Amino acid sequence: MPQTPPFTGQLNTSGYNKNLYQTKEEGYSGLYYHDNNLTSGSLEALIHHLVPTLDYYPDRTYIFTFLLSSRIFIRPHELMSKVCHLCMEQQRLSDSQADKIRVRKIAPKILQLLTEWLETFPYDFRDERMMRSLKELTHRLASGDEVYRKAVGQMSQGLIRRLTVLSQYEEALVKINATAAERLTAVKAKPQAATQRDMLSICNDPFTVAQQLTHIELERLSYIGPEEFVQAFVQKDPLDNDKSCFSDHKKASNLEAYVEWFNRLSYLVATEICMPVKKKHRARVMEFFIDVARECFNIGNFNSLMAIISGMNMSPVSRLKKTWSKIKTAKFDILEHQMDPSSNFYNYRTALRGATQRSITANSSREKIVIPFFSLLIKDLYFLNEGCSNRLKSGQINFEKFWELAKQVSEFMAWKKVECPFEKDRKILQYLLTAPVFNEDGTFIS
Repeated sequence: MPQTPPFTGQLNTSGYNKNLYQTKEEGYSGLYYHDNNLTSGSLEALIHHLVPTLDYYPDRTYIFTFLLSSRIFIRPHELMSKVCHLCMEQQRLSDSQADKIRVRKIAPKILQLLTEWLETFPYDFRDERMMRSLKELTHRLASGDEVYRKAVGQMSQGLIRRLTVLSQYEEALVKINATAAERLTAVKAKPQAATQRDMLSICNDPFTVAQQLTHIELERLSYIGPEEFVQAFVQKDPLDNDKSCFSDHKKASNLEAYVEWFNRLSYLVATEICMPVKKKHRARVMEFFIDVARECFNIGNFNSLMAIISGMNMSPVSRLKKTWSKIKTAKFDILEHQMDPSSNFYNYRTALRGATQRSITANSSREKIVIPFFSLLIKDLYFLNEGCSNRLKSGQINFEKFWELAKQVSEFMAWKKVECPFEKDRKILQYLLTAPVFNEDGTFIS
């Protein structure tokens, strides 16, 4: 699970994990265990289980799992308000005469919890209501000791940096889309201009193009918040009477932008193949993208690999029988076999496990790259969500489901943190992101 280093050595983590595996008798009323594993509980009990005390700190796997899944039942700003209230009440932090020794003991744990929340789910803090609760609690913690004043300041600055980078990324996407729209308008005005530039005129090295595709993939992956997987499928909790419970949830915009990138790459491949007039040139473009796809497979970039295969299987390309007859299809057949959907994508899942294992034992940043076939990851999470109820018949929250959800999302979290080791080529990136592309009907789309 995603983890944040303990707060400046102040937090004693001895016996750290045992808090997750308390027996039923030791835990809060309203939490239920099976074989020492937390399986269900009421929302209030689960919130209490999140809040540190003088002699307790929640296991980080629990923190991640609950913060990820709790938004199905309670909005993040409401959860933050409850957490702050519990911290203030339990530790009597609202009392200006509170025991300074007591504050010094609990402050590192509360700051550690807040830091984990800030670093793993920073987008929650774009909500002013979240920030109000955060400032209220941190102000009380910082008032007692210079060490904690500095820690609160550093934590706040880190959050501002993260949110600033997100805003810059969103602005960059808007500019990219605007440039693509401008190029599309120009091509529609002068269709002959569309044939003047193609991928091979920009770069004819498959390995370099595969590297640049990996840059795009890793950048877009890195901005997807783990909560977007929950919010993409979220349904209103039947026990909540507030009809607008999820009306102010942040949409899964970064996740959607990534799916749109997959579609764009597929259409770009089909466009590049169909644009040349001569069969000989079309065949050369086909072979080029087959080689790009193979390099993507070798890198561990399964998403670009599948997008290229999808583009080559689109009807405008697949019906080019004479062009296909001019190329050696053995390499393409191997790639298609790797991404064969039969047996629930068994071949791909085997390759993904291999890439994941390579990533775990990697000695170089290149070996750490794992970019999953994203649509299948979404599908897996969707069926996990649909196949298990959020609540048991007793009304308790089904926490076993959310352990499994968190396990799958945390694996993705590890993949998206990998920095691309390849040198950027601005010219190639600009072309991949903004070149006008056809849809399957033969008309340009932005």
